Amino acid sequence: MTATTQAHHTAPAAARTAAPASAHRARKAAHRRQLAACAVLMTPFFALLVTIFLIPVGTAVYLSFFSDDQPGLGFGPERTVFVGLRSYGAVLTDPTFLSGLATVALYCLIYIPLMVIAALALALLLDSGVVRLRAWAQLGLFLPHAVPGIIAALIWLYLYTPGISPIIDLFAKADITIDFLGIHTVLPSIVNIALWSNLGYNMVIFYAALQAVPREVIEASVVDGAGPVRTALQVKTPLVRTSIVMVAIFTLIWALQLFTEPVLLSQSSPMINSRFSPSMYIYDAAFTRNNYSLAAAASVVLLLCTIALSYGVTRWTSRANTPEETAR
Repeated sequence: MTATTQAHHTAPAAARTAAPASAHRARKAAHRRQLAACAVLMTPFFALLVTIFLIPVGTAVYLSFFSDDQPGLGFGPERTVFVGLRSYGAVLTDPTFLSGLATVALYCLIYIPLMVIAALALALLLDSGVVRLRAWAQLGLFLPHAVPGIIAALIWLYLYTPGISPIIDLFAKADITIDFLGIHTVLPSIVNIALWSNLGYNMVIFYAALQAVPREVIEASVVDGAGPVRTALQVKTPLVRTSIVMVAIFTLIWALQLFTEPVLLSQSSPMINSRFSPSMYIYDAAFTRNNYSLAAAASVVLLLCTIALSYGVTRWTSRANTPEETAR
């Protein structure tokens, strides 16, 4: 065989070997470009996560293990010493902190179901077409959420305060005496403020989810004889279950941080003290008693409660979804 013939045989073989290698290099280059794009897009998220969450949490955990003590029967110079879990023991055995946790738990039991059910009902009404001037109705329901929380609490403080409230005067003309800031009514009054502020926001979330429900599914249920109520409860509501879970979790997290409303109402109600909720307890420990170790420990306990409850809600809803997913 001549050299020319050998060259004709080896050239296609080299080309077949080079083609997969070139494709492999192209795939690796594309993979590297994808990784670089992901890194660029995710960098702001991780930067914010570290800056506004991990660093404050790490600082709180660190502070909770240290305390400012004065040796020598309190006459020596103040110094920071490691105290281990002493601050956590003080928090968990403090009846005022446990009372605040119980108050917030009761607040969540009242507020979260009312919020989810009322927001979903309003969204279903808007989606059904029963409500006229739908855009204006959405705007009217959403406007209270645009009012800052402090301003909203001040508005309701004016309406709740005896002597200046036109609502209480109106009830008085009908011989009805009502105290919105009494021992049995102060918590429902706070729930009312929270509902007024956040109902429209959550309603918009549900309404957006309902707009994504396929119209064919709704038309099929109508053809099968389902009325408006049955269509809303048995067709639309299950299809927006993910949004319901999301709103429930966000509302739970927000409710556990109860602070602004009771702080402002405490100016007119002796039923609300400086440790009415865990967040108020933390504020009082840090800025009134200057006990940063105690405040940090209470913050970590509240964070752990929030994570545990959020995880519990997520697991419970996942198990509730399992039979339907299996059926599919």
